[in-house]
Amino acid sequence: MYRIRFHGRGGQGVKTAGRVLGSAFFADGFEAQDAPRYGAERRGAPIFASVRAARAPIAERGPIRQPDLVVVADESLVPVAAAGVLDGIGPHSTLLIRSAETPDTWRERLRATGPLLVLAAQAGDHEAARFLGVACAAAAARLVGVISRASLEQALRAEVAEFGALAVAQSLEHAMAAWEAMAPHAGAVAEGVEPRADTLAAPAWIDLPFEPATVSAPSVHGTATSVQVRTGLWRTMRPVIDHERCHRCTWICTTFCPDAAIGVDAQGAPAIDYDHCKGCLVCVAVCPPHAIRAVPERDAERGASAPAAP
Repeated sequence: MYRIRFHGRGGQGVKTAGRVLGSAFFADGFEAQDAPRYGAERRGAPIFASVRAARAPIAERGPIRQPDLVVVADESLVPVAAAGVLDGIGPHSTLLIRSAETPDTWRERLRATGPLLVLAAQAGDHEAARFLGVACAAAAARLVGVISRASLEQALRAEVAEFGALAVAQSLEHAMAAWEAMAPHAGAVAEGVEPRADTLAAPAWIDLPFEPATVSAPSVHGTATSVQVRTGLWRTMRPVIDHERCHRCTWICTTFCPDAAIGVDAQGAPAIDYDHCKGCLVCVAVCPPHAIRAVPERDAERGASAPAAP
């Protein structure tokens, strides 16, 4: 059985990558299973998708513990322990990272002993970032070596068709570029051996003392319960307010912000709490005078700004 995990952030096409790869496996005669895993979070939150494929029925369920291939769409997730990018990786596992760094750099950073490959990325290439999902799916399809180009194209067209002919054409262009980039490593990923039950680690149980409900029960009505969780670290796009354009109609952006990350300062102007803004960009969409624009997070960190809204 092939066991493949895709890691990325919400909005980067990780779910799409799993669906495209699973459909391509199925088109070539495999039993296939694909399942994304994420909570209620939005753009920027770490998520992953699992794909299993085999010539026989698949009885295995749940997250993939011992992957044959791990594809990382966003390199910033590698050092984030909660993202679980490196979970279960062994000498047999192939790690593919989309990055502008070289494979040798990543091997040194991770002290990797197993196969490690890089899907080349250019810093600031925001056009390519829109097609991360299909590019990662194509790269994975090439690495397993049992999926035909025709089946990959068929799966991609079916997944992207609802977005129109232009989206299909652009998706195919980026996917085939990734397919060709991985040509020297075609077939490098082999099916994993079925793990024996007696080799699996026992669950790590944690015994918690019993407490009264008034102490341990969560309060769904409590406020400020996530102040210490800097969910703004997930953000890939940052909303920036142009205060010269702003009409001070703060009841709109503050009401529509799903995380209450927009407040009102002493002058009556909207102010964004970047520690907790996840970059969903709802505020950009609902602002009547178009005073809020989206800036790539990396550009914002360097002090650059996006062009003013028309």
